[in-house]
Amino acid sequence: MKNVMKFAAIAAASVLATATPAQAQLEMFKDYTVSDSVWVMDTIKIDANMEDYYLEGLRSTWIASNEVAKKLGQIEDYAIYRSELGASGSFNMVLLTKFANTADLEPNKQKYDAFMKEWGETKVKESRQISKDLYPTIRSITGSYMLRKVEVK
Repeated sequence: MKNVMKFAAIAAASVLATATPAQAQLEMFKDYTVSDSVWVMDTIKIDANMEDYYLEGLRSTWIASNEVAKKLGQIEDYAIYRSELGASGSFNMVLLTKFANTADLEPNKQKYDAFMKEWGETKVKESRQISKDLYPTIRSITGSYMLRKVEVK
């Protein structure tokens, strides 16, 4: 009987914890806004003791290409975040790219051509080689997300 009472108490607490109050009906633009800017976030799980190798690869691929895109005005910013607890959770590094809006994510031949002209054939070959040979051996992409900043009034 004691176990049944304990289970009932846990079940009741669980129901109360997940219940949503009826009056929590926020309206977009009235109670909160979302940014025009969007962040594309990739979560990465890097194998133990491989973080510096991964960063070295990123320097000549992801970072270099983002510098070109930023110079051309195709992205607003980018960032890398690394967990101080490298062996915990499903990821230990985050790659973020900030776009002014979702229109900047649409296919665009002019932007593509401008990027490829600036990037160059040598960098294309180098990036493909690193992506093919290094990345699969030291990391896994665990998720990709498109985020907008929410401002609650």
